[in-house]
Amino acid sequence: MEWLSALAADIFTTQFLFALASIVVIDIVLAGDNAIVIALAARNLPPSLQKKAIVWGTVGAIVVRTLMTLAVVWLLKIPGLMLVGGLALLWIAYRLLTAEDDDHGDASANTSFIAAIKTIVIADAVMGVDNVLAVAGAAHGSFLLVVLGLLISVPIMVWGSRLILRLMERYPVIIYIGAGVLVVTAVKMVMGEPLVKPWFEAHAWVQWLLYPVALAAILGGGRMVVGSRARARGPESRAA
Repeated sequence: MEWLSALAADIFTTQFLFALASIVVIDIVLAGDNAIVIALAARNLPPSLQKKAIVWGTVGAIVVRTLMTLAVVWLLKIPGLMLVGGLALLWIAYRLLTAEDDDHGDASANTSFIAAIKTIVIADAVMGVDNVLAVAGAAHGSFLLVVLGLLISVPIMVWGSRLILRLMERYPVIIYIGAGVLVVTAVKMVMGEPLVKPWFEAHAWVQWLLYPVALAAILGGGRMVVGSRARARGPESRAA
């Protein structure tokens, strides 16, 4: 029982509680992006599959994030990781924005369900670098804190994605707001890549230009595709 007493003594210290509070704040702030991805990926699924997509997508995302946490030091050594991840997230934001509604029967629904899970896991892996680094830094080497951080992020992503999904159903404009958040996250990742960060810091004006250009390209391009698709279907169709 000595190990249990030692564990309790470590947990109920000001330093531990402060680190845990920091991790909770980090999860609340950074898990928002993940909740948006989950909601966007699940929005076109039948209602019966939406909850399953949220749960299994979150499970897959947590598994990937756990593996990334264990390999965080190795990940930091990969040149161009943030750059490639940011560009991939831009493409994911565009694909989620222009995803079509699924109303073609069970076979198509099952295919869309699997595709949604893949999108959630891949997007979380792309965006999870910041989250993993932030949690690992706040944990100060404590494996227990890292595990608690991962556990805390689960309900945040599940409840957050369900709330965002309901809001998207009532207010479709939130779909574009959500995609915009992903675009901003992607741009931050690109500019934070060590290979190009010095150049962006030396040309600060490019940073301010890149955000509106990326938003206009992804959101504007996505809107044009959705509108064109709706017009092709006939006057009864409505753009998302």
